[in-house]
Amino acid sequence: MTDPENTDFPIDEAGKPLVGHACVQSYLKTLDNSPGVYRMLDETGKILYVGKARSLKKRVSNYANPNGHTPRILRMISQTRRMMFLTTRTETEALLLEQNLIKQLKPHFNVLLRDDKSFPMIMLTGHHDFPQIKKHRGARKAKGDYFGPFASGGAVNRTLNQLQRVFMLRDCSDSMFNSRTRPCLQYQIKRCTGPCCGKITTEDYAATVKDARDFLQGRSSNIQASLAKEMQAASDAMEFERAAAFRDRINALTQVQQAQGINPQNVAEADIIALHMEGGQACVQVFFIRANQNWGNKDFYPRTGQGGEGNEGADPGEVLQAFVTQFYDNREPPRMVLISNAVDDPDLVAEALAQKAGRKVEVSVPQRGERADLVDNAMRNARESLARKMAETATQAKLLRGVAEAFDLKEPPKRIEAYDNSHIQGAHAVGAMIVAGPEGYMKSQYRKFNIKGDDLTPGDDFGMMKEVMTRRFKRLQKEDPNRETDAWPDLLLIDGGAGQVSAVREIMKECGVEDIAMVGVAKGVDRDHGKEEFYRTGKRPFALQRNDPVLYFIQRLRDEVHRFAIGTHRAKRSKAIGATPLDEVAGVGATRKRALLAHFGSAKAVSRAGLEDLKAVDGISNALAEVIYGHFHEKG
Repeated sequence: MTDPENTDFPIDEAGKPLVGHACVQSYLKTLDNSPGVYRMLDETGKILYVGKARSLKKRVSNYANPNGHTPRILRMISQTRRMMFLTTRTETEALLLEQNLIKQLKPHFNVLLRDDKSFPMIMLTGHHDFPQIKKHRGARKAKGDYFGPFASGGAVNRTLNQLQRVFMLRDCSDSMFNSRTRPCLQYQIKRCTGPCCGKITTEDYAATVKDARDFLQGRSSNIQASLAKEMQAASDAMEFERAAAFRDRINALTQVQQAQGINPQNVAEADIIALHMEGGQACVQVFFIRANQNWGNKDFYPRTGQGGEGNEGADPGEVLQAFVTQFYDNREPPRMVLISNAVDDPDLVAEALAQKAGRKVEVSVPQRGERADLVDNAMRNARESLARKMAETATQAKLLRGVAEAFDLKEPPKRIEAYDNSHIQGAHAVGAMIVAGPEGYMKSQYRKFNIKGDDLTPGDDFGMMKEVMTRRFKRLQKEDPNRETDAWPDLLLIDGGAGQVSAVREIMKECGVEDIAMVGVAKGVDRDHGKEEFYRTGKRPFALQRNDPVLYFIQRLRDEVHRFAIGTHRAKRSKAIGATPLDEVAGVGATRKRALLAHFGSAKAVSRAGLEDLKAVDGISNALAEVIYGHFHEKG
């Protein structure tokens, strides 16, 4: 690719910067009909919009024409002070590059998919005589069979729980499997056949694995018929306990199928994607169909490039095209993608997905039959989900207006940060920050701080808060000194009274940040929930009415940051409890540590072992054995 961008702001004959349509017009003489990607920037250099074009010259000339644009596009053009261009070999390359840049730069006027998490799958490992069944998330690097995706971790866990009742495959790790000398609880409650202790042959286990694989691939009728036949045979032989076990396995299999809801007959592998837009907001509902089975659904709320409350945003075709291309940016597309609305460039999207998958991908808007019914069902879910979201957003907006009124803020806060510390007599101290805004909790913005101050007195909450706030705002000043992003808070909630508020105010003053409102939340009389007192610098403390929704909102924020701080502290304490001297040995990772502990029984035994004994451990080379021996025997 080439980059013929001009880094200077275009100016007119009088030397004044060109703006809007005139600015766009000035670039036409430098462009040709190559495909590529363009970026529009404002006077501060902030990216306003990223787009792709089959012909850069034709697309830019369209923006140069002041007529025929939506209000959103006109606002974008009016703010444009500079443009940048990247040419590509094909329009497909331009589409893929466009979506990568959108996800990276997050331009204000683009449609943006805000949830980028991977989806969990079920995995049957392929490197063992007795394969393990487990939940998997992320890249498919390990050898084995993968089934999914599932809409959530909960959906996988429920399905795995039922599958273990049906097929009784092991879920333990290889290290635990190799160290067992007698069956575990899973065997006792009939959730595992006990291969670790020879309770089932390799051949019989392999047959069970085949049944599980068939079920996950959509061939379940034969499995149920086989189980029913074995149940009848056991009953005829008056082995009623064994027959009851088969009955329970059939019931478990039925529960899995019922939990999956709609299972299409003629659609083996597809993602069903439906869009509903209302009031300038959008909801996209995605259903995952694999092996003629419904593996759950998930809703997404992409930012539609609206550019202002109450203003016209992107049209459905643009929103859906942006969603589809961004959604599959780091996921493998299925063989079929059924969508509710026609996208702007259907052939181009299909070609981009096929290039991503390495095979043909069908993208279509079904009009009749089972496929249309599937899309209609997804559309109904999208409509209902957006209605709930809008109701929640309206409630949240009302609460934020109440917060502004209660604490004398100039306008409703768009970002509230709440802080708390957690420790036990100063040990394993952590700080925690949660964030809330117009759409509720912003969990991707949560932050935890390991308290590092060596000079802190154990239990010094003031010192801990000082370290947390200093680190938070020093970093914020370094990353965004001009406050161009929405990472700066409008309101700080501090756990404590006048002393904590005064201390934090001094910290903020030292950091050069004195214009952010802060409120201390103290327990109040008898530390009673509902009698909280609120402290602000230079003002008398006050309380809200016990039935005030704003009070309940502040209580929820305080409880959430407390929960997050406690969870972070417990995780840190558990990690410290599980630490061993082997963690300090260079070259000894998790696998080798397990091998050493399995061989010697404890870290203390490893530290006392002789060099030859260390060399005898599987996976420990002679050189590493010498490193381990030296670590424990040659100090000082």
